[in-house]
Amino acid sequence: MTFRGTMVALVTPFRGGHVDWDALNKLVDFHLAAGTDALVPCGTTGESPTLSHEEHDDVIEAVVKRAGGKVPVIAGTGSNSTEEALRLTLHAKHAGADAALMVSPYYNKPTQEGLYRHFARVADEVDVPIILYNIPSRCGVEIFPATVTRLRKAYPHIVGVKHATGRLDDASELSTLCDIALISGDDSMTLPLMSIGGVGVISVIANIVPKEMKALTDAALAGDFAVAAEQHRKLFTLGKNMLSLETNPIPIKTAMAMKGMIAEEFRLPLCPMAASNRAKLESTLKEAGIL
Repeated sequence: MTFRGTMVALVTPFRGGHVDWDALNKLVDFHLAAGTDALVPCGTTGESPTLSHEEHDDVIEAVVKRAGGKVPVIAGTGSNSTEEALRLTLHAKHAGADAALMVSPYYNKPTQEGLYRHFARVADEVDVPIILYNIPSRCGVEIFPATVTRLRKAYPHIVGVKHATGRLDDASELSTLCDIALISGDDSMTLPLMSIGGVGVISVIANIVPKEMKALTDAALAGDFAVAAEQHRKLFTLGKNMLSLETNPIPIKTAMAMKGMIAEEFRLPLCPMAASNRAKLESTLKEAGIL
């Protein structure tokens, strides 16, 4: 199975302090209807750090069940504890997920050798396809291209890397070292990354504009970069603001609430947007024709 195109980083909707299962099912249906290429529950955008272990497992199971095999499900299974990441990845496999998205261990700040051993430990035990998630701004540590290459060569089922360093040179270097699939982790960087061989995006804004994001990735994958660039320009401000006005997923969940898709609810330490930023977000959505 290949993982390419527009893959949505699903939010986890809450209501009254609990996961809103009805809203989650509706979000899956929304993406199936829109043609989204894959669903990615329990990542950063899904507020995985504040989900209990039981909730984490249940969200993945619910998304797999609702998707019904119509599109791949890439389950977020990363942790700063290697044994916890292993348990989550084993669960994702048994739940029927098609792949696992594993973020770098955060806070521990391991060495490159520690990063290699972390991912290798999971890859040794679980044969589900694994996508590495390289986001140093969140984790305090970066997976260097040489380490990604070492993992790819040792474990063929480490198939991709969600690239969210904000730097294209890293991705270009990696593309010269091995054949791992490059997936954008920033909406505004999707077209630049695909122009050097990237295969798609794990997208935040696809939560509200899945068809538009898919139009961009479909065009880029077809080699029609004129159409892709047109879509990029249309989506650029939206993509930047969703990740810069406040910490993700605060802006995207707020935007979805404005559209009536979910309740405007977060888990501490995340909290509602400041009034000034909320006004900027509303203006951005209106300019994009979303509200």
